Amino acid sequence: MKKVPLSEIKDQLSKYLKLANREDIIITKHGRPAGILIGFSSEDDWLDYRLEHDARFLRRIAEARESLRMGKGKRLEEIE
Repeated sequence: MKKVPLSEIKDQLSKYLKLANREDIIITKHGRPAGILIGFSSEDDWLDYRLEHDARFLRRIAEARESLRMGKGKRLEEIE
């Protein structure tokens, strides 16, 4: 992970967007972390990121896992 001041990001955004495809960029303001620049090399990467950070999706996954733990699930072989 690379740390870069906000002023440098603003002046060279294209450069850092390309670099963000290889590593996350921590954007600093007055020397402190203020944000992160994450690159996506494909639409699939973007979709994966959105799902991994979507509270509704994560809640549904947690609910499904809890349901399985309680024995309420079905095996794929049981589904017609």
